[in-house]
Amino acid sequence: MHTKTNENRVRRVLARRRPDLRLAKTRRRDPAAYDYHTYMLVTAKGRKPILMNFGTGYGLSLDDIEAWLNGGEA
Repeated sequence: MHTKTNENRVRRVLARRRPDLRLAKTRRRDPAAYDYHTYMLVTAKGRKPILMNFGTGYGLSLDDIEAWLNGGEA
């Protein structure tokens, strides 16, 4: 499945299950960057990080976010 399709699906699941959180995507545009095309979860109001790679900031894949939403570890 296309990455944008996966991203939209995760956003919809997140909106249903945890409306207090939102998906944040890194703004990196360089495919060689260590955090290119990665994500983190932040609070919807204050934009405080909830789930992320604490060493590098964003660093989570959509699979990591989905696992966390399904009760697993990220």
